[in-house]
Amino acid sequence: MKKIAILGNPGAGKSTLAKQLGKLLNIPVHHMDALYWESGWTPAEESIFIDRHDKILNQENWIIDGNYSITLPKRLKDADTIIFLNYSTLRCLYGITKRRIMYRNKSRPDIGKDCPEKLDWEFILWTKNHNKNKASKTYDRLAKLNNKAIHIFRNRRQLNTFLVGLKQNLKT
Repeated sequence: MKKIAILGNPGAGKSTLAKQLGKLLNIPVHHMDALYWESGWTPAEESIFIDRHDKILNQENWIIDGNYSITLPKRLKDADTIIFLNYSTLRCLYGITKRRIMYRNKSRPDIGKDCPEKLDWEFILWTKNHNKNKASKTYDRLAKLNNKAIHIFRNRRQLNTFLVGLKQNLKT
């Protein structure tokens, strides 16, 4: 586990997991939202965004959380480990709502500077429809990969069991 890609619905906990794994494995963590969003929720120019992403891929080890389909094929190709948090829609809607409350009028540490947390109808719908519109495409992409450790978790209990086992393996 030296190059880890974490995928999943908004609100599933990708950034939280990335931070946990980064601390546990002593690997630098990068958030796709922070690469994409400039100050004031302005998207980075596509070439700048891709360049930021590709520079990280050239590093010896990394953890990158987030989806962003324009960069995903290259990230999946370079990753040795892929984690897909395929949680229920209700769980993810809860996650984005909780995050909005926690970071009210503040920018999250895993997003661009001066991007105060917001929750609008468009993002709620994106989250609501993610499993219906995106999950099967993610499964198709993962099925085509070879020589990768792929972990798919459908709930927090499964993820927590994995983390406990990983911690135990690191101690031995």
